[in-house]
Amino acid sequence: MIKNTTKNKIIANDAELCGDIFSKSLGLMFSKKQTKALIFKFDEEKIIALHMVFVFYPIDVLFLDKNKIAVDAKENFRPFTFCKSGKKAMYAIELPNGIIKKTKTEIGDKIEF
Repeated sequence: MIKNTTKNKIIANDAELCGDIFSKSLGLMFSKKQTKALIFKFDEEKIIALHMVFVFYPIDVLFLDKNKIAVDAKENFRPFTFCKSGKKAMYAIELPNGIIKKTKTEIGDKIEF
């Protein structure tokens, strides 16, 4: 489960940690729809670059620092596009499209998983 503790809202009930190179590379590619949130954990805080190559639906992405504070967000991340975090982050969480707005998650919110 992923929870925004600042707003006391559940962001996702089902989540999977992607910590190895294979799971990070595959992500949501070739999936027909998103059934769970994906949490990408990196070894250190850095500017995180993501792609939507072979992902056929838009998603939301939260970028968190080492303390799991939201430092950037990308809503409606479209298929076959690229983005990177505006600030250094240690986690990227891929969520169903519209979740950031629905849960009113903002930069500075504390996230737990």
